[in-house]
Amino acid sequence: MLERPAGGWGLRSVRARLLAIALLPMVAVFPVVLGVILFWWLAQFDALLVSKAHDDLIIARQYLRRIMERGSAQIAALGQSAAFAEAGRAGGLEALLEARRRELGLDFLYLTAPGGAILAAAPAGARPSAAGERRIVGAALEGRPETSIDIFEAGEMASLDPGMAARARLDLVPTPAAAETERTVETRGLVIHSAAPAPLPDGRVGALVGGSLLNGNLGFVDTINDLIYAHADLAAGSQGTATLFLGDVRVATNVRLFGDRRALGTRVSQEVRDAVLGQGRTWLDSAFVVNDRYISAYEPIADGAGRRVGMLYVGFLERPFRLARWAMMAAVLGAFLIAAAVTVPFLLRLARAIFQPLERMNRTIAAVDAGDLGARIGPLASRDEIGLVAHRFDELLDRLEARDGELRAFARELDARVEERTRQLEDTRRQLVMSEKLASIGEITAGVAHEINNPIAVIQGNLEVAREALGPAADEVRVEFDLIDQQVHRVNMIVTRLLQFARPEEYAGYVETVAPADVAADCLVLVRHLLERADVIVETRGEATRTVEVSRTELQQVVINLMINALHAMPDGGRLGIETRDEDRAEAEGVAITVADTGVGIPADRLRKIFDPFFTTRTQGGTGLGLSISYTLMARYGGTIEVESEVGAGSRFTVWLPCSRDPEA
Repeated sequence: MLERPAGGWGLRSVRARLLAIALLPMVAVFPVVLGVILFWWLAQFDALLVSKAHDDLIIARQYLRRIMERGSAQIAALGQSAAFAEAGRAGGLEALLEARRRELGLDFLYLTAPGGAILAAAPAGARPSAAGERRIVGAALEGRPETSIDIFEAGEMASLDPGMAARARLDLVPTPAAAETERTVETRGLVIHSAAPAPLPDGRVGALVGGSLLNGNLGFVDTINDLIYAHADLAAGSQGTATLFLGDVRVATNVRLFGDRRALGTRVSQEVRDAVLGQGRTWLDSAFVVNDRYISAYEPIADGAGRRVGMLYVGFLERPFRLARWAMMAAVLGAFLIAAAVTVPFLLRLARAIFQPLERMNRTIAAVDAGDLGARIGPLASRDEIGLVAHRFDELLDRLEARDGELRAFARELDARVEERTRQLEDTRRQLVMSEKLASIGEITAGVAHEINNPIAVIQGNLEVAREALGPAADEVRVEFDLIDQQVHRVNMIVTRLLQFARPEEYAGYVETVAPADVAADCLVLVRHLLERADVIVETRGEATRTVEVSRTELQQVVINLMINALHAMPDGGRLGIETRDEDRAEAEGVAITVADTGVGIPADRLRKIFDPFFTTRTQGGTGLGLSISYTLMARYGGTIEVESEVGAGSRFTVWLPCSRDPEA
């Protein structure tokens, strides 16, 4: 006789296994998953803060570069103007230079002849003491306009304008975490220094030189701050700041020391100073700024000779973001605890509703085995598979009890054969009990398999949806997805062995066989609205006859990105060429798609960086991610993206992909 387990809490009991199934996801799996998600989210949160600081630094750098370029252009235009030539002939250069100095907002403006003689200067009486020693002045005398950020000593500024030297002077403020120094005052000035060639009345070429002092130039840093943070979505209580450093000293800043007093004369922390000024690196991280920690971005500023003379900084207060992060973590953990407090009792009640009927069945079977043929499970509230099995089991017991009565009647009539007949009937009864048990188990198995197949199908379907939604990013969690696939397959195999179902088909991927010439034609249609607004002549040539195995959408994304970049490179119009052709490389057949423009071109020093993330040649707009993403997409299919460019002549981008493979191979 088979031994039946009594109702209890052993690991082999139905009660324990049902409770494990109900509670394991809540008390074990969910906390682990929640911890992983929180860890990933915090890492992404910090990365987004650093990325924002980097983007803000790009804006500040572009603004500084624009200021320098505008100053250089204004001085060059003045030197070539008719008013300048007329004033040189009539002797009114001093008045002209003073008027233009005030109009352009310059601190000094003077004209020097070859050899260093000062022909005219503004303000009146300015006599630069080191004009001939400046590299940009020499370049202008040779006919090349140049602009740089230079350091002026106090004496040189005093020779230009005594007020300029006074404005440049800053008392150093002791600053926590700064490098030790014996200096107490900063007398040097950081100057945007521009020089351009200017024709002299005697036919020679002189140099028109001008400059603006950045020390104490609060309008400069406030403009940067408005450009970056005026409409930025910063956490409540956070504030954006911008600073210009001479060496490690803040000479123009909107960082507050206390109240409304700006932190002029304070110094950067030694950690940042060593990294930026000492090693020439760009700092993108949290850093101590005056009296608190900021998400900071620093980059070195070099003078005309390439020496690191200062730093450009932007950043925002870290504390509100840190508090928001902890508040989010507390909210998530609180929500999990509330969900657990609500869910666990419900799961316990649900599990109890399942194992209580099973325990009644177990007690009834034990009673029948003990000889009580009148024992019954009785009516159950549930109408599920277990309730159906219990009802049929009671019917079986009714039939068995009736048959037992018949057997007893035969026993009274057939005393001679009672022992043999009883043995036969007992065997028959056992076979019937076993048969009904097997039938009951089969029905239970069918019900359980049905209930398993539904959530398994949901899991499998959502897994495929996740794969399609993530696209190439799914490679980062391939191991986890493969593990889920293996476990789902294992459950499917168990159900298959029980019910002998067929295996489900494998998931079909999204890679398809496409003709690059068709994709290029489709892309022209998709960017037609941009082509209509631009003064661009489109030339197409489709000679490719081969096909490639690739995602059509991703290939369109790459080609459209190259077309849009070409249009941005031709703001004044030009020719856009689209060509597809068959091309073999390294003993591999393939197809090349070329996008060429006649735009401004890319300098050689930037050409090798264009596929780097966040690198962009645009002064406005653009994230620097388009070419990096395009390169990654094509590399995944075994392809490449190559570029040829010449400044002023245009650029030529070529996408190469290997051909479709022979299906028989």
